[in-house]
Amino acid sequence: MAVPEPDPETRRATDPAPGAGATPRPTADTGTTPGSAPDPAPGPEPLTVPSMTAGPDFVLRPWEMSDLPLVREASLDPYIPLITTIPAPYTEAAAEAFVRRQWERAATGAGYPFAIVRSRDRRPVGAIGLWLRELPEGRASLGYWLTDTVRGQGVARAALRTVTGWALRDLGVPRLQLYIEPWNTASARIAEDIGFRREGLLRGWQQVGDERRDMAVYALLNGDGPANGRAVTAH
Repeated sequence: MAVPEPDPETRRATDPAPGAGATPRPTADTGTTPGSAPDPAPGPEPLTVPSMTAGPDFVLRPWEMSDLPLVREASLDPYIPLITTIPAPYTEAAAEAFVRRQWERAATGAGYPFAIVRSRDRRPVGAIGLWLRELPEGRASLGYWLTDTVRGQGVARAALRTVTGWALRDLGVPRLQLYIEPWNTASARIAEDIGFRREGLLRGWQQVGDERRDMAVYALLNGDGPANGRAVTAH
């Protein structure tokens, strides 16, 4: 799993990238009179989370209230609640609030939260997000998690490759970042296979549970070349 960046609103977060109008709008010159307060700068545009295929077996789509069983399953994982806002222990009210937070992140322009859904039975199996908090500086970050039953089956690779390609090609994000704990060699291999490059170790970067953890930072620039002979934007 790629760890979400810290969330100022809740315990933690991870957020997705924009389509048309996701970049904060420029502030107009309103010609204020001397001594008057300037008009506040408009905030980011609301985002519409699209649905996309992620390889032949999975679909990325907006979160729905029908995804509460996924929230319940994730709440039982020993790690996912430590790095996300998944509620633990699970309650239906807390799970509904979690889904509403995903809707709010898109509505406020914070990013694109996707549920990862298996095509053959429409079962949600995880989440991936593209977060835009630093987009005015030309950076966006990604984070994802999967339930235990589908790990090691190529789900994370398909989802990350799809969102990465969309962010670089369609949205024109200059730089994408991932934060991965050093022990998580599986996520590191996936990131590097898609084209992300490890840039260094951030010591004590993030609170995970009751301790500060180191994070390895991986980045992919829009102008980077193919990874392992494949275009990084390929689905």
